[in-house]
Amino acid sequence: MGPLHFEFFMGHKPVLLREVIEYLDPRPGQKFIDATINGGGHAEAVAKRILPDGMLLGIDLDNELLKSLKFKIKNLKLSQNIVLVNDSYANLKKIAEENNFWGANGVLFDLGMSSWHLEESGRGFSFLKDEPLDMRYSDTNMRMHANDANRIRQLTAYEIVNKFSYDELIKILKEYGEERFARSIATALVKTRKEKPIGTTFQLVEIIKNSTPFWYRRRRVHFATKTFQALRIAVNNELENLKSGIEQAEEILGSKGRLAVISFHSLEDRIVKNFFRVMAKAGKLRVLTKKPVRPGLAEITVNPRARSAKLRVAAKA
Repeated sequence: MGPLHFEFFMGHKPVLLREVIEYLDPRPGQKFIDATINGGGHAEAVAKRILPDGMLLGIDLDNELLKSLKFKIKNLKLSQNIVLVNDSYANLKKIAEENNFWGANGVLFDLGMSSWHLEESGRGFSFLKDEPLDMRYSDTNMRMHANDANRIRQLTAYEIVNKFSYDELIKILKEYGEERFARSIATALVKTRKEKPIGTTFQLVEIIKNSTPFWYRRRRVHFATKTFQALRIAVNNELENLKSGIEQAEEILGSKGRLAVISFHSLEDRIVKNFFRVMAKAGKLRVLTKKPVRPGLAEITVNPRARSAKLRVAAKA
C-alpha cells in the first residue's frame, strides 16, 4: 500500500488520515459514507482501498466544493466508485436510502472546516480576511429565524450581529463559543449597530478587540476565535445537525460497521462522547477509542490546524 498522502485541493490536508484508515479498515467491495467530504482527502484514501467494486457516498452542503471534487474524481478515474450528493448530513438516512447505502461498512464525519472555506470562499469564515459577514456553508442553507416562526429565511452572520437581541447574542456567544466576555462583546455589537450596520469581518474583529482586555488579546489563540466559532455554529445549526447526523449514522450502519467522528472543539466532542456512551450502554455500539485519538507532533508541525482534532470511533454491535 502506498503512502497516505492525498490532497484534493491545494492546501487541503486531511486530518488524522492514517488513523482514520486504520480504524475504518476499508476493504475491496465495501460501502462507505463520507458525510462531510469537504476537500476529499479522506474519501480518496478510502475509495482506493475499496476498489474495484466498492462504493463511497460523499456528502457536502456546499455545491461549489462538489463541483471541484467531480472534476478531481474524474481525473483520478474514481467516478464509478464515488457518488456525490449536495445535501446536509442532517438528512443522512434519506440520502443513504436514495443512493443504496443502507448497511454501510463505515461512516465518517470530519467536522473541521475546509481550507477552501477559510481561504477562498469569501464568506467571512476567517477573521484574518476582510469579507462580508455571511458564514453559510451554502447559499441554499435554510434556517427558521428565531423571531419569525412563520417564515423561512437564510440566516447569516450579518443578520445575527445586526438583528438579534442583546440576550440572544449573549446566549449564542456563551453556548456556542464559550466566550467569557460574551456580555461586553454583545453590548458593543448593539451599541455599534445603532450607528451603522456591522457588515464585514474586520469590523467585527475591531469590535471584539475593543470589548476584551489587553491580556486576552495577547494570548496564542486569536481573541476573535470564539466569537467567529459561535456565529458559524449558529448560522449553520451545527450542533443540532451533528446530534441528528450521528444518530442516523448508527441506524444505517451494517453489522460491525464503524462510525468515526473527528471533532475540533469541546462542544462537538462532548456530543460524540455522550452519544457513544449512551449507545454502548444500550448495547448498540462498541466504543473502540476509550480516549480520543489526537494527532502527533509530526502532523501538527505540517498542519497546525490539526492540533485541536479529536477522533472517536465506535463499531455497530
